[in-house]
Order: sequence, then C-alpha cells, then structure tokens
Amino acid sequence: MKQQASNQNQRKNHPFALSVSGLLVAVVFISIFTMAVRIPFSPDTWWHLRAGQYIIENRTIPTTDLFSHSMAGALWIDHGWLAQIFWYGFYALGGWAALALAVAALATLAFWLAWRQIQGNIFVAAFAMILGAVVSSVGWIARPQMLSFVLTAVTAYLLHRFKWRGGRLLPWLPLIMLLWANIHGGFAIGLMLMLAYLLGEALNNLTRHREDPVVSRVGLKHLLLVIALSLAVVVINPHTWRMWLYPFQTVEIGALRDFIQEWQSPDFHLPHAQPFILMLVLLLVALGRAGRRADWTDLALTALWTGWALFAGRNIAIFGLITTPILARYADVAWTRQWETWGYQRVPFASLTTHSTARVSRLTSVVNWLLLGLIIMAAVVKISVPLLPQTSLKVEQESLPYQAVEFIKNRQPPGPMFNNYNWGGYLIFKLWPDYPVYIDGRTDLYDDAFIRRYIDVMTANEGWPQTLDEAGINLVLVETNGTLAKLLKLNSEWAEIYQDNMAIIFVRSRGPSR
Repeated sequence: MKQQASNQNQRKNHPFALSVSGLLVAVVFISIFTMAVRIPFSPDTWWHLRAGQYIIENRTIPTTDLFSHSMAGALWIDHGWLAQIFWYGFYALGGWAALALAVAALATLAFWLAWRQIQGNIFVAAFAMILGAVVSSVGWIARPQMLSFVLTAVTAYLLHRFKWRGGRLLPWLPLIMLLWANIHGGFAIGLMLMLAYLLGEALNNLTRHREDPVVSRVGLKHLLLVIALSLAVVVINPHTWRMWLYPFQTVEIGALRDFIQEWQSPDFHLPHAQPFILMLVLLLVALGRAGRRADWTDLALTALWTGWALFAGRNIAIFGLITTPILARYADVAWTRQWETWGYQRVPFASLTTHSTARVSRLTSVVNWLLLGLIIMAAVVKISVPLLPQTSLKVEQESLPYQAVEFIKNRQPPGPMFNNYNWGGYLIFKLWPDYPVYIDGRTDLYDDAFIRRYIDVMTANEGWPQTLDEAGINLVLVETNGTLAKLLKLNSEWAEIYQDNMAIIFVRSRGPSR
C-alpha cells in the first residue's frame, strides 16, 4: 500500500511544472494581450473622454447636447455615460498608456471567456483563438464598444454554460443587461444572443437533435422569462424608455451606411477585413467536414453574426468573438475525422487537450519555462513602444490636425466653426467649450438629413454657401486638399489664415450673405 501511494505521488506534477499544453495556453493569452496593446484612440474616443470628464466634474449626466453649436440644447441620448466615466478615469490616472493597457486587459478577458467554452485538441483551440482575436482586433479601441465587447463575451459564456452544464441565467443576465444599457447602445447584442439561443434550442427540440446537449422545454420557458426581464430592465437608465428605441434609430440613419466606413459592408480588398473572410470560410469547412449534424444554436449564432458582419464592418469584432468556440468545436471533430479517413488509428496530438493533465518531466518543464520567459520578454519589448508618451503624441500629430488646433488656441479666431466630421471628437476634446463643433461622431444626435447637408458642404454640392451662412459660420477647419478648401480659396468672402499638409483654416472676411 505504501509503495502504491509512493508511486502515485511520483506521478503527480510539481506545483510549478509547465507542460506543453500550459505553455501553449500562456502563449495564446500573451499573444492576445500583446496584440491588443496599441495606441487606443479613434476619432470618437476624444469626445467620449470629454463627456466622461464633464460627468465627473459636474456630477450630472447630460441629456441635451453640450458640445456642438449646430445642435446646442437638442435632446441627446448619451447612451455610453457609464463607459465614458470608466475611460476618462483611466485617462486621468495614466493617460494613453493606462487606456492602452485597459483595452488589452478587456480583450484578453473576453477571449478567456471564449476559451472557457472550448473543449478538445489544444492546437486546434489555440489556432481558433488566435484567428478569432485577429478578426476581432479591428474593434479594440478605447470606446464604449470595447465594454460592449466584454459584456458580449460574458453573456455568451453564461448562455453556453446554461446549455452545456445547466448553469444559472438568473439573476445574472438581467443584471448584465441593466449595466449594459448604461454603458452602450450595443445592449441589443445581448438580446440577440439570447434570441439566437432560444431559436436554436427550440429547433434542436423540434428536430430531436442528440449530438449535443439540448435545453429542455422547461429551460426554454426559463430563457424566455430571462429575455423578458432583460428587456424590461433596459429602461432603468437616465433616458428611460428611449433606450428601447435607440438601436433601431441608429441603424435607420442611412448616411451611416452611405458615408461612414465602419457602418458599411466590409471591403475585402482591405487587409484588416481579410482575416474575417478566412475565418468564415474555415468555419463553413469545419461545419461541412465534421461528419455530424450541426447544433441549431451554433448555426443560429453563425448565421446571425455573419449577416451582421456583412451588413456593417463594425460587427466583425463580435463575429470573431462569438464564432471562435464554434470554429474550435467543429474543427476539432473535423481534424479527428480527417486523420481517421487517412487510416491513422492514433490522431496526432490527440492527448493534448484543453484540459490535459499529463505528467511533465522536470527537463520538459524547465525548457518550457525558459521558452515562456523569452516570450514574455519579447512581449514586454513590443508592448512598451505604444505605451511611450512620445508614441501617442507622434500618432496624434500624424493623424489629426494637431498644429491647426494649436494655431486656433493661440490666435483665437472668431467662431462659430465648421469642421471635418472625423475631427469633431478631437476638436471637442481640444477646443471645447471655446469652440463648439459643427459636427462630430454622434450620428444619432445629428440625424440623417443634417449629415447629408454636411456632406453637401464638404463636396460643394448646390446650396453649400447658404448652409454655411444659415449656421453663421465664421471659421472653417477642413482638409487641405479637400473640395471645400479649394473652393474657399477662390471665394473672396473667405481668407486663409493657416495651412499645413493636413489641415487648412479659413475665416470669413466679411459677414455672411443673408
């Protein structure tokens, strides 16, 4: 008996033993974190930070527009007020470096939750995770959408646990929806996930699907109750019932799809869109080659997020997150089946699974720790570059009208100002309240007709001078080589006072025509 106990103890791994599987998992998550550390701002990040600062300093949530002169006092649904506090808090603590690390931590957390939904060959799982992260990385930026991304992962995990392990949905999903409705208008994503599970599991019951766990009819009633409660709590926010309508009102703005890239269908000629189509093709191949009936919930989730990703590029990030466990699950079955088709009785690496606990020799463990140390050192070197203050300043100067804004601060030309749409958020952060903007990224505030009038001015369509006159514009800040800039140079009513390779500034030389 003593000898048997001694042998069992010898077979146990040392607490700090590092297996090949453990090394691979560490590499996956270090890679995701490292990939996510970048300069975290986009055109909208700037106005979100300013809004967060306003909320903190004034201890009030705005319900009317503060930042523009064109819509001053108009009803504004600041759906991301809680996220704005979150992001500004990090910015106040550590600037852009703190924001970059926060984005990376959130991305890694989201994919850790995706990992919790995967079982099977660890190499297949690792490949699916890295590919899904690359696909999703297009949306990793310091905006409310990033918190929506994490809440999507939490919701997907809870629904997966409910289906596969009988986990609880109450009170968690309604509480998550309550939080989500105060963080971002993307709370609709959570409701869509629940509806996809409801539809998929209903079809699993109808078709007598037995290859995977199936939610019972009692469970479906429970899920329906959770959906109703989750929808009900959406009204608990500063804008009450209006949040129910907000996602529909935003999608209905035609100018979003016509002129704003993230709302357009993806252009697969662009490098950042190509991993998405690769992942979609691999997912379809895995479903086809798995040699078994697909789970209806997996099909519902795949169809739903493929459709939304093709509808608007901003949804590609959610596609990558949601379909990563699905790809891993079916690719694992297809991988095993393919080797068996080739006549191999033992599938290569079959013993290395996501839950592998095989004994590790001391030498293997030491080598793995050395490799991990080298990987961590390389990751730290890569991560350190975006965290340097001079790096974010360089990107700001190269991608935004930094010098033009400094000129306006110093010279204080008279407003009101007409500005480029993509610079609106930056100008709010840098020049408000002295210079409220004409337009910025809050498309739900400006509505379709206003955005189209703005486009008419920028492209010098008929009536553009009247639009500037009606708004009382005295200051114009636009791109140097744009159509509007070329025409204003020829117009005696306007005088150029500043120009660089990116931006040009005009002031009105005489009063607007009425």
